[in-house]
Amino acid sequence: MDPTGLTSTDPLTDLLKGVRTSGSVFHRADLTGAWAADFRHGSPLALSVLLRGSAWVTPEGGRPVRIGPGDIAVLSGGVPYVMGDEPGTEPDVVIGAGGLCTTVAGEELAAPTMDGSWDAEYAEGTDGALMVSCLYSLDSGTPTRLLATLPPLAVVEAGVGTCPVSHATFREITREEAGQRVLLDRTMDLMLITALRAWFTRPGAQLPAWYRAHGDPVVGAALRLLDAEPGHPWTLPALAARTGVSRASLARRFTALVGQPPMTYLRERRLALAADLLRDPEPTLAVVADRVGFAGAFALSAAFKRQHGVSPSEFRLRETGTRHGA
Repeated sequence: MDPTGLTSTDPLTDLLKGVRTSGSVFHRADLTGAWAADFRHGSPLALSVLLRGSAWVTPEGGRPVRIGPGDIAVLSGGVPYVMGDEPGTEPDVVIGAGGLCTTVAGEELAAPTMDGSWDAEYAEGTDGALMVSCLYSLDSGTPTRLLATLPPLAVVEAGVGTCPVSHATFREITREEAGQRVLLDRTMDLMLITALRAWFTRPGAQLPAWYRAHGDPVVGAALRLLDAEPGHPWTLPALAARTGVSRASLARRFTALVGQPPMTYLRERRLALAADLLRDPEPTLAVVADRVGFAGAFALSAAFKRQHGVSPSEFRLRETGTRHGA
C-alpha cells in the first residue's frame, strides 16, 4: 500500500497530465524525387509518421536521422528541423507558425492537405514517401517538464512502437463532417501518447533519475506527494512523516536516486510550474506564487530570476507578448 494515501501513478501519466491539443494542424505529403522542407513552426511538439518510403530528419545543430515506414518522429521544444529525401537536399519549402507554407523567399504556398485517394497512395509499388505531419497546439500551456525530458528528436521505430492510427482512420479524418476538429485533436493526442509510451519504455532507454525513482516505494511515494501538492508548505520532516521513514533516511535515499535533495527538487518543480502558468497572460504574479507554493510575488520573482536569468514579467512578455502586472 502506498504510505502517502495517494493512488499510485506511473511517471509517464504524471508527465502527460494536461498535455492535450486544441487546434492541431495535420499535413499529408506525397513526396517523390528530390525534396526537402524546413520546419520552423515553433510548435512545442510535432509528430511525423512515415507511412511509405523513407526520409531524413535533421534537427538544427543535430545529426541527420533516417526514418522508414511505420517510424514516428517526435520533435520537441520548437527546435527547427529539416526533413528531406537525403540529408544534403536543400529545402525549397518552409513550414512556419500554424503550418503556414512558404517558399524560402517567403512567398506563400498552398499547404498540404489531408484529402486525396489514400487507397491508391498505400498501394504496393508506389514510388516516393507518404508522410503525415502533425503540429501540436496545446490548450493548457507548454509542458515544461515533458519537454525537458525529451530530446529535440525522438524516433520511435516501427518495431518498438506502432502508430495507433490505421489506414481506415486516416481516411476518416479527411472527411469534412461534423466533429472534424475534435476528431483531429483527439487523434493527435492518441498518436502522441502512444509514441511517448513506446519511447519511454523502449529497451535501453536513458531516462531521468527522477523518472526511474518513481519505482522506489519510498522515493516514489515522496515524488507523488510533491508532484500532487507542489503548493503545500512542505518541510523535510513533514514529507518523511507522510512516507513513513525518518527524515535522514528519506534525504539520503531521495538524493541517491533523484540526484538532488527533496526540497531542491520541490523548488525546481515549483519554478517549472510557475513557468507554465506564466505562459497564460491572465493570472497575476501573486496568484502564480500562491498556486506553486511561494510566500509571495517577490519571493517567486527572486527565485525565478536566479533559475531562468530573467524576471517573471520578462519571461511572460517573451512567451506571450503580453504585459501583466503583479
